[in-house]
Amino acid sequence: MTLPNPIRSISRRTLPALAALALATGCRVAEPTVQPAAATMPAAFPAPAATTDSTSLADQPWRKFFGDKNLVGLIDTALQANPDVRTAIQRIEIARANLQVQRGALLPTVNGVASAGVEKFGDYTLNGIGNYDTNLSPNVEGRQRIPNPTPDFFLGLRSSWEIDLWGKLRQRRQAAYMRLLASEKGRHLVETALVAEVARLYFNLLGLDNELAVLSKNQRLQERALDIVKVQKQAGRANELAVQQFTAQLLRTRSLEAETQQRIAATENELNRLLGRYPQRIARGLPILQQPLPTQVQAGLPATMLLRRPDVQQAELQLVAARADVAAARAAFLPSLTLTPFVGVNAYRASVLFNTPGSLAYGLLAGLSAPLLNRNGLKADLRRSAAEQQIAYNDYQKAVQTGFEEVSTSLRGIGNYQRMFELQQQEVAALTKAVSVSDDLYKANYASYLEVVTAQRNVLEAELNLTQTRRHQFLLLIDLYRGLGGGWTPTTPKE
Repeated sequence: MTLPNPIRSISRRTLPALAALALATGCRVAEPTVQPAAATMPAAFPAPAATTDSTSLADQPWRKFFGDKNLVGLIDTALQANPDVRTAIQRIEIARANLQVQRGALLPTVNGVASAGVEKFGDYTLNGIGNYDTNLSPNVEGRQRIPNPTPDFFLGLRSSWEIDLWGKLRQRRQAAYMRLLASEKGRHLVETALVAEVARLYFNLLGLDNELAVLSKNQRLQERALDIVKVQKQAGRANELAVQQFTAQLLRTRSLEAETQQRIAATENELNRLLGRYPQRIARGLPILQQPLPTQVQAGLPATMLLRRPDVQQAELQLVAARADVAAARAAFLPSLTLTPFVGVNAYRASVLFNTPGSLAYGLLAGLSAPLLNRNGLKADLRRSAAEQQIAYNDYQKAVQTGFEEVSTSLRGIGNYQRMFELQQQEVAALTKAVSVSDDLYKANYASYLEVVTAQRNVLEAELNLTQTRRHQFLLLIDLYRGLGGGWTPTTPKE
């Protein structure tokens, strides 16, 4: 399409001036946000876990890490049916849809258009007088005459395409893609949390089972002791106070047993909820004291942990996406070039609409636009994007520090609780022997009933503490496995 000479001369004068003015005003945007320097992460975990070996127990798949078949089955069920996992999958679909939107923004839009309209021009208007004079021309006859009112029929294609001169649209696409990857890491994060929580509840359940067994065993011992003291009272070798002391101790043990049974029911129900099902009995494997613990725990290097932890990877991807948002917001101040072509058939009489090539119409409009006045919306969007970038940076640093803290705490706890467990085993053995000795001395009148009651109470508490310590050992191992980034299945998201 050739523009008339006056229009071409105006375009040559105004378009460069508009572009220069747009560039001059558009470039005056805020300076990039300067992020504070982060503290350097140590090259190794604190002693005694310090090592230069990159091998980590988190490298093991969760099916191999957890040796209990019942636990593996529970985790597998949870990953298939847990509502949080299903929600995380739908978040990935949302992110994928957003990426599709941003990709489409780089391509021209083409719309099929079929339109019909009518317009009555006034007799004292430019179009009204012009159409009247045109109809009087000897060159216009028949169906070429312009009716009044004037219909307008169009059938064809109209398009709009913003040329990405400054990378604004590409930055938005990059941000959407990074958020798609971050949503996948979010699903991994949900998986690791779910695997750890199912394992934690399972070992809590095993611990409660062992506590119930300890209470039942001690209850039988206390019942026999009560029977003996009642017989001794009848024989005049004991008094009512001794009977009441033994009775009170037995009642306390029974109340603890009832409390433990309620805790077992609550734990089973909570575990079933994570599995996406209604309350039912949970199948168990070996008792907690027979469950094996690894003889050696390898944590690897902090750098390896960062590569495996989904929360760190998610925070890093969110940070990259936020930076792309800032770049897109800065580019929005610069001029944008939009092309709007069209092609089709156009006529003011329906009977000649398809009389081609006479009714063929096409055109192309190229527009350069830039914000000049009242750029508050763009400025606000840039400030918001810069603030979100700073938040993403802080979240990333927090995720790194949290990961290092969790691993360090779990590593120290595993060693300390192993030492506690060994000492408590010796304590239980000593107190069990003390109960036997106190019973013999009491029967021989060399010990009081209070000594027997105290010995029975002490061994009960020691055995319960031993169970708690064993449970803490497994919980710390689970926390370490999750803290190092274990518990999720690697997948590659589809774009």
